[in-house]
Amino acid sequence: MKNILLLVCLLTACICKGQINVAYADSIRKHYHIPELSYAIVDAKTVLEIAALGKHSIQLTDTASLNDRFHIGSNTKAMTAFIIAKYVEKGKLNWNTKFFDLFPSWKSKSKPEYAKMTLQDLLSHRAGILPFQGEDDPQIPDFKGNNIQKRKQFAQFVLTFSPVKIDDEHPFVYSNAGYTLATLMVEKVTGKSWEQLVDQIFNRDLKLNVKLSWPENQTNKDTWGHLTENDVLTPVPSKNDFHLDFTEPAGDLNIKLTDYIKFIQMNLDGLEGHNNYLTARTYNLIHKGIKNYSLGWFNIYENNNELSVHSGTGAFTYFSLVHIDRIKLRAYIIFTNSFNNNTQQAVRLIMRKLKESYGY
Repeated sequence: MKNILLLVCLLTACICKGQINVAYADSIRKHYHIPELSYAIVDAKTVLEIAALGKHSIQLTDTASLNDRFHIGSNTKAMTAFIIAKYVEKGKLNWNTKFFDLFPSWKSKSKPEYAKMTLQDLLSHRAGILPFQGEDDPQIPDFKGNNIQKRKQFAQFVLTFSPVKIDDEHPFVYSNAGYTLATLMVEKVTGKSWEQLVDQIFNRDLKLNVKLSWPENQTNKDTWGHLTENDVLTPVPSKNDFHLDFTEPAGDLNIKLTDYIKFIQMNLDGLEGHNNYLTARTYNLIHKGIKNYSLGWFNIYENNNELSVHSGTGAFTYFSLVHIDRIKLRAYIIFTNSFNNNTQQAVRLIMRKLKESYGY
């Protein structure tokens, strides 16, 4: 009998530990009017805490679940860098491969300042490529053809503009378009599209069930992103014609939190010094090999802490935030299906609480 009671007490303690932040997170979600929020705290082997809160849309009664998919916006960059890293390891490319070594015929029509631009420069935002973040962008021509052809036309267009200055004050210029150019390099050496590479690596090899663009919410019960206009949230159907101006490799994937956790756990395992799908050496470069912004991750050192950090906005309809503590080897992940100042403030508050709860 004593053994049974002890077991019950231990199980109760585990359940409580696994849910210690739920009430706080849900109160913040409600206060800041976020329709749905999911979060997790993980190490390389264990999910320490996980929850799905709220509803798919402000206009629906569908309850949140861990089967829900979220558009992860610019957190796609780490996944694109991961794909490219695999082909660097295979010897198809190296980090110092110059862009024009693969596209020599483009050089004469491009600005000469880009002549020595490398794969690593593009992935670490040091090539000076215009940002193309959806505001004040040059007018983009109406390109024709399949996705690879459109990306090529877009890249040729981008390279006609003078680069943004990189200096000590601005050591990198965050660029969605730069990730399109890096993607063209891996497409060139593999003969496969970015879409095919996403499917091969994340779905076939790693079984992560990654999908392109927005979660399907017309035929499935799933999350709706929410635009904000005049402080009013408006749910957006997946059939809406989103257009990311050929920067999909920089920010256009959706995934379940449970599958994204597996991706982050591979990164944590690599940072612990273990080889898995990529080598530990590659993970070290991806996360902290380059100052300020490495390969798909902001590389941050503060108050004796080391962090890999990234957020994603999902074209202002979703918001995600990921912090990887590289000292304690623990990750904190928050997904939401809205984007505005309230959402960002709520996510910052929840992130701070999650980290405090686990001894950051």
